[in-house]
Amino acid sequence: MSTRRRAATRLHQVTRQLAPARTFSTSRPAALSGMPPPLAGLRVLDLTRVLAGPYATMLLSDLGAEVLKVEHPTRGDDTRAWNPPSAPLIETPPSPPPSPSGKPVPRESDWNSLPPESTYFLSVNRNKRSIGINLKSPEGLKIVQGLIKKADVLVENYVPGKLNELGLGWDDCKALNDKLIYASITGYGQTGPSAKNPGYDVNIEAEAGLMHITGEPTGPPVKVGVAITDLTTGLYVHGAVMAALLSRQQTGQGVWIDCSLFESQVASLANLASNYLIAGQEATRQGTSHPSIVPYQNFPTADGWIMIGAGNDGQFKKFSALLGHPEWSTSDLYSSNLARVANRESLVAAIIAELSKHTTAEWLVKLKGGGFPHAPVNDLKGTFEHPQAVARKVTEEVVHPRAGKIKLLSPAVTYNGEKMKITRPPPVLGQHTLEVLREEGYTDEAIIAFQDCGAI
Repeated sequence: MSTRRRAATRLHQVTRQLAPARTFSTSRPAALSGMPPPLAGLRVLDLTRVLAGPYATMLLSDLGAEVLKVEHPTRGDDTRAWNPPSAPLIETPPSPPPSPSGKPVPRESDWNSLPPESTYFLSVNRNKRSIGINLKSPEGLKIVQGLIKKADVLVENYVPGKLNELGLGWDDCKALNDKLIYASITGYGQTGPSAKNPGYDVNIEAEAGLMHITGEPTGPPVKVGVAITDLTTGLYVHGAVMAALLSRQQTGQGVWIDCSLFESQVASLANLASNYLIAGQEATRQGTSHPSIVPYQNFPTADGWIMIGAGNDGQFKKFSALLGHPEWSTSDLYSSNLARVANRESLVAAIIAELSKHTTAEWLVKLKGGGFPHAPVNDLKGTFEHPQAVARKVTEEVVHPRAGKIKLLSPAVTYNGEKMKITRPPPVLGQHTLEVLREEGYTDEAIIAFQDCGAI
């Protein structure tokens, strides 16, 4: 076992040991019994792919909305092909043989012919049903138009104008259902000189300021470890849909939501944007440090890293005492945050000299209960084994029809003591096509005709 792996293992052990000795209570007051899914009875048509859109519709499904994920019948969502990694598969039965009666029946998909289930796709598509429909087919278009008439929300992430060409733009859909909430997710929005440009998280991070401020001061710009601009946009869309549903209650009319990755990212520049807009201060890369607070960054230890966040003078006094240097908090160089920012270089060097004398695990023991924020830099194993993660049930096991038992992230919010339930595993491509079409009143003969012409 490598030195780094031994240190990580020891760190995981210490993190668990540092949890309070008492047993975490999972009980709640008798009056708290969760919250009924507030979007139950609402139908969402999900015409999105990849991350921002599927994330938004997953959040709506978590709240009880019925989400129908409309996918290309053979390719599906782009992320279905983004593997490895993928979930290990269990053996599934082959497609059923023709009916013994000789009566034609719709063809069932042979799941064994599909590629493995991408873990990327599985991460943002819980609680949904998948229907495979070819939007470029006239018959497929009619199916979707029928679904729109009964839908409450439609979410799409096509380049502006593309759905207009197919007859599924905002004006087309409003004519079919004037109460429809129609949410468009694009790279740059519906208007402006960049409107027609495709937008991916990584190029928006670069173009909208995030990459410029991410990375070490002397290093190159880097992207964030997850597609944070996509996720931020998904959160904005989720909130916008909820607001539009409330607006519909008041006006009886639908709403067209125009949400872009570009504007979501610019809005997320927060205090750094304010620094520039109000004080004319250009942002720079700070690594893990903070431009206005010291110490507030990762520090190397004898075998790894530890994050220290002494955000005020009182916390710094406690931190410096635990490091064996109480004199720092009274020194003219470091007694106030303003002084510490001015003398950042010397203070950081002095802290590194002390923290490098012991391992991360040893420092966690020494600093426990110190009265200031600190944390190990956990890998994913350490994250999911963290006592707080276990106590808060951040994962949930579901049974997937092709992959068997898999673990998914659980919804992040608790209502009246309970999280919303995961009612469905992420769907297999086209898993619910026949089911949904039959619910919509299509006969098996009609469904067979759709299959024969390539509509589904």
